[in-house]
Amino acid sequence: MQETMQGRMINILLVEDDEVDVMNVRRAFKKNNITHPLYVASNGLEALAKLRAQDNSISIPADRRLILLDLNMPKMGGIEFLKHLRTDPNLRTIPVIVLTTSNQDKDRVEAYDLNVAGYILKPVTFANFAETMATLNKYWALCELP
Repeated sequence: MQETMQGRMINILLVEDDEVDVMNVRRAFKKNNITHPLYVASNGLEALAKLRAQDNSISIPADRRLILLDLNMPKMGGIEFLKHLRTDPNLRTIPVIVLTTSNQDKDRVEAYDLNVAGYILKPVTFANFAETMATLNKYWALCELP
């Protein structure tokens, strides 16, 4: 098991179809010296394949996983992905934090009904985005992920 300056390594899966947002997450990690491995899937179907190791590219280690999830994506959106995730006995306990532009109460309620650990609106500026990632990293360091 790898250790980092922040504690034990967390395998983070970013489920995001917007390349600019993916780049912002990577930049925010770098700016805040967040060294947890970051895996990226561009939609829910790809994310499920990576989590189930059905994807021939990179499989995500099965322990200490965390998902950052956008809701509005092609092929399989975030809410549909959450429904599949929560019914899979091998994946249903993975903590999920929604990171989205959707400020609709319907999306927020649906996400919390599917046991998300948090619902965060994407900050508009990069400075706020980096600050959000730093805060999340502090939170992960305090949480005991299995």
